[in-house]
Amino acid sequence: MRKIAVVLLLTSVVLSSCVSKKKYTELEGNFSQKNQELVDTKADLMKCQVENESKISSLNQQISSLKEDKAKTLEYVDNLTVLSKSASDNIKETLAQMGKKDQYIQYIQKAVTKKDSINLALGFKLKSVLKDGFEDDDIEVNVEKTVVYISIADKLLFKSGSSTISSEAKAVLGKVADVIAAQPNLEVMVEGYTDNKPINTSCIKDNWDLSVSRATSVIRVLQNNFKIDPARLVAAGRSEYTPLDTNNTVEGRAKNRRTRIVLMPKLDQFFELLEQKVD
Repeated sequence: MRKIAVVLLLTSVVLSSCVSKKKYTELEGNFSQKNQELVDTKADLMKCQVENESKISSLNQQISSLKEDKAKTLEYVDNLTVLSKSASDNIKETLAQMGKKDQYIQYIQKAVTKKDSINLALGFKLKSVLKDGFEDDDIEVNVEKTVVYISIADKLLFKSGSSTISSEAKAVLGKVADVIAAQPNLEVMVEGYTDNKPINTSCIKDNWDLSVSRATSVIRVLQNNFKIDPARLVAAGRSEYTPLDTNNTVEGRAKNRRTRIVLMPKLDQFFELLEQKVD
C-alpha cells in the first residue's frame, strides 16, 4: 500500500514536471514571438518616424515656398495697385488735356471765324471809303483768310517811270491811312510791282529798284503825312516777276504796274485784335 502511494506520488511529480516544462516551452515560444513582434513594431515605428520626418520636411518646404509666393503675390498686387492708380491718374490727366485741347481748338475756330468777320468788315469799310471818285478798276480790295489786300493802279499813284507820289494819290492814301489808324494791331506791308519793260535812269537802275522805291514812297507818305507808326510799316519790291496779266499788251502791262497795301495781324497780338469791334 505504502509502495503504491509512493509510486503514485512519484508519478504525480513526474507528470507535474512534464506539464510545467511543456507550458514553459509554450510560454517561451510565445515570448519569442511577442519579442519579435515588438522588434518589428519598433522597426515599423522607426520607419514611420523617418517617413513622417521626411513628409514634415517636405511640408515645411512647401509652406516656406507658399509663404514666399504669398509675399511675392502681395508685392505684385501692391505694385499693380500702384500702377493701376498711376495709369488711372495718367488717363485722367490725358483726358483733361484732351478736353483742354478741344476747348482750345474750339476757341481757335471761333477766333478765326471772328477774325475773318473783322477782315470782311475792314474790306467793306475800305471799299466804301475808296469808291467815291475812283474807278473800280483803279482800286481793288480783297480779303483772303486773315489778310486784307488793297491794290492801287499805278496811274493813281505815280507818273511813268517815277516813284514820286501824286497829289491825287495822297488823297487815296489818306483814306487808307484812316482805316489803318483805327486798327493799331495791324501790320502794314506796301508792295511795289512793275511790268517787264526795262528801265535805267540816273535815279533808277532797273525794275527792282523802281518797285522798291515806289513802295518806300508810299511808306513815307503814310508815316510823314498821316502819322502811321513806322514800326508797323514794311516796304517790299516785287519787280516784274509776279504779274497779274500778260506783258504782251498795253492793257496787261498797265494791270501789272500796281502798288499793293497788305493789312495783316500781328501774331503776338492776334487774340487781342479779335476782341476789338469794327464800327
